[in-house]
Amino acid sequence: MAKPGAGSREPGAGSREPGAGSREPTFGLSPDWLLSDGRPFVDGLVLSHPEQLARLRLVCPEAVGASVLAGDPCFDRMLAARPYRDRFRRALGVRRGQRLVVLNSTWNPEGLFGDGGGQDILPGLLPRLAAELPADGYRLAAVLHPNIWHGHGPGQIRAWLDRARRSGLSLIDPVHAWRQALVAADLVVGDFGAVSYYAAALGTPVLLATAGQDRLDPDAPLAAFVREAPRLDVHGPLREQVEKVLAGHRPLAGPAAFVTSAPGSSAALLRRHFYSLLELPEPSAPALLEPLPLPSYNPPRRTHPLRVRTRVREADVVVERSTEHPYGAGGDEHLAVHEETRDPGDLELADVIIRDGPPDDPRLGGQDVWTADVLRRHPHCSVAAYVSGPGTCTVRTADHGMFRLSAGRDADADPAAYASALHAWLANGGRVPAGGATLRMHTAGGVHPVIVEVLRDGLAAQP
Repeated sequence: MAKPGAGSREPGAGSREPGAGSREPTFGLSPDWLLSDGRPFVDGLVLSHPEQLARLRLVCPEAVGASVLAGDPCFDRMLAARPYRDRFRRALGVRRGQRLVVLNSTWNPEGLFGDGGGQDILPGLLPRLAAELPADGYRLAAVLHPNIWHGHGPGQIRAWLDRARRSGLSLIDPVHAWRQALVAADLVVGDFGAVSYYAAALGTPVLLATAGQDRLDPDAPLAAFVREAPRLDVHGPLREQVEKVLAGHRPLAGPAAFVTSAPGSSAALLRRHFYSLLELPEPSAPALLEPLPLPSYNPPRRTHPLRVRTRVREADVVVERSTEHPYGAGGDEHLAVHEETRDPGDLELADVIIRDGPPDDPRLGGQDVWTADVLRRHPHCSVAAYVSGPGTCTVRTADHGMFRLSAGRDADADPAAYASALHAWLANGGRVPAGGATLRMHTAGGVHPVIVEVLRDGLAAQP
């Protein structure tokens, strides 16, 4: 049993295979791949669409008799998983108002990742995306073809993408979790590989950072998609390009039409064919595909310093965080640094120092001890913030005491951003009464109520 492109996840793309870089037939449909001594050597050549059968009839008519139209089980699993999109997003730590940008690369020197040389696009693009896209407005994840991991090794991949990972990028399991990331995505930035095509078939906006059209059969639907899809200018400002494609997206008709001619039916079609090959009666129970599992919780972990722009008006605080800020950006600025930053010198300049972990971590002595220790070690620091949950953190300030910050009703943002909002508010003359206060933090296009509770000796103050 075989399917064109099996193992490459590239419908119509041959990447490193014979025929790539020319107008020869698509990988998986040529005689070199299908015939032995002039006869098909497979029991079943699985095709997902009659368009593939028409091309097969032209380039390798000897294999037509071994072909079977059976849809696309990979795509069917993604279609079935759509109702769980919000769960997949929460698994990746995507918060309300955030846009999930998934970058993907196929296995090809002309793909987005490239071959490890100095001209590769992705390693240089990722830090710029982290710098130009606000941290609270966007979540970044990357899906790299399994052969990239195998060819270069996990250690080398992580080394090349180290800065991007410290800026909040998550690397997605290329075998078990890439489909879930596609279902969860708001935007896919990629190349001419199957992940981009699947994303477009799901109706997700796609920006192509590299096209590789000479690698494709010009008559294949994938080649038509590459010609029509919007391009990312990797040298131009990135944020406005991302926002433009998100605002003006209109799904292309081709990918959804050609990825499969039998959406939702591949399990039944494949089982019917398998049992016919075995000459056995087919079971009466429905043929079902394994559902996509819920991935492990994989939130962003930012240890690269964040520049924080704020604007304060009474209890309303606008917060925008990124690894860099464009020239001329308005508002006050302060530096927020995770305690595990790569450069210890960053901590000496930090206005806000952040840590995350269990509230009773014995290695740190608890939140009370850790926050006091941070302010003692770093005299320039104004706020030490210990994030102990997805919606809570404990902060000690140099001049105003100790507080617990928690998400109010309808709040869903990074608690480290709550700490920056409190710092900005206090620096602009705010004072927390004994009974506490509520700030309204504006970020990622939304308003997040932040409850500020006064603590004394690590305990909540009594009214």
